[in-house]
Amino acid sequence: MTIELREPSFLLLTALADGPKHGYALLSEVSELSEGRLRLKVGSLYAMIERLEAGGLVVHQRDEVVAGRLRRYFALSDAGRERLEQEVARLAANARLATERLRRRPGIAIAGGAE
Repeated sequence: MTIELREPSFLLLTALADGPKHGYALLSEVSELSEGRLRLKVGSLYAMIERLEAGGLVVHQRDEVVAGRLRRYFALSDAGRERLEQEVARLAANARLATERLRRRPGIAIAGGAE
C-alpha cells in the first residue's frame, strides 16, 4: 500500500532527507520549507510521524535527554527516501505538464518562460 503524501507529509520527509532530526527541529524545518505557510502542532506532527512509521517511511532512531527534556530523533528509512524521490519526480512531471499547457495559451506569460 502506498501512503498518500500530502504537503505536510512531503515536507516532513523532505526535512528528514538530509539526516535525522528531533520533533522541535522538524516543526521548525517544515515551517521554514513551506516559507511559513505550514505550522504544524506537536500533536499533528507526532500523529504524522506515527503514520509514516507504520508505512515504513520513517524510523525512530534514538532518544536523547537534553536539559532534562526527552528528544526523540527520527530518520528517513530507505523506503522513505525512495518514496520521496518518486513524489519529487511526480510533482516535477506535473509541473512540466502545467507549464507546457500554460505556454500554449496565447497572450499569457509565465514565470521563467516566454509568451
